[in-house]
This record gives sequence, structure tokens and C-alpha cells, in this order.
Amino acid sequence: MNLMDKMAYLRGMVDGMELDLTKTKEGKVLGQVLEVMQEMTAYITDLQMQIDELTEICESLDKDLEDVEDLLFNDGDEGIPDFSEYVSDENAAVEETDEGEEELYEAVCPFCNNVIVLSDLALEEGEISCPHCGEILEFDYSDLNMDTFEKPAETQIMEEE
Repeated sequence: MNLMDKMAYLRGMVDGMELDLTKTKEGKVLGQVLEVMQEMTAYITDLQMQIDELTEICESLDKDLEDVEDLLFNDGDEGIPDFSEYVSDENAAVEETDEGEEELYEAVCPFCNNVIVLSDLALEEGEISCPHCGEILEFDYSDLNMDTFEKPAETQIMEEE
């Protein structure tokens, strides 16, 4: 028995008892309680219908999102292209590149402390303007010795073996 059925049953019991809900104090209270309960029952039933509809929409959206994820991140199965190579790792300090493409580096501006992206070309020119604060950043390599540069982690591991 659902909530609407229980309320109808209760209303039928009161009507069957032939109680006067308008003259006595107890009858007036009982009549008001029944009215409030009927309104609450209608409101709760309406809420349940809305919840059911929203649940159906969420399930549909979840299925659609699953389809999009399959398209973007599959591993090349079923003739669907694999787009995962286009998803970038923003935490990488140096971007991997193919031959002919310039490498990109991240650096911190000493004036505004924002991260900026530098290309090989910008480093070779010797200066750039910070895109955040506009200050000129100069790169002077004339007094550097190749021994002062740190070796990449991969090179150090290979030499230790």
C-alpha cells in the first residue's frame, strides 16, 4: 500500500465513522489534521515523481558521458580513433616533441612569480616580455660553462648503471 492509498483508507475510515468534523473541538482538530496530511501526501507524491524523473535524466547523462569517454580514451579498439594522445600532462616541465618542433619549457618570472612557457626560440633570442607582468626577462648564457648544467635524470641513471 503506497502513501496515497493509506491516506484514502484513513479518510474513508473517518467518513465511515460519521464523525462531525465541524462542530466539536476534537472533530475540528481531526479535520485539520486530515487536510494537512492530504496536502503532505500530495506534496510527497509530487516530490517522488520529480526524483524519479531526475534519476532517469542522470542515468541518461551518465550513459552519454560514458560514450564520450569511450570515444576519447579508448585504446584503439573497434575502429574508433584513440584521442588520448591529445590529452596533455600540464605538470610536465619540458614538453615532448617530434623532430622539427621546438621544445617548450616552464619558468617562473622573478618579478611576479607566475609560471611562463618558453620556447627554444625565445631562449635563443635572449629576452622575452613576461605575459603576466610585462617585465623584460633577459637570458645571458655567455658566462656559463657546460659543466654547470645539471644532467637530466635519465642521463644520471644510465651513467650509474
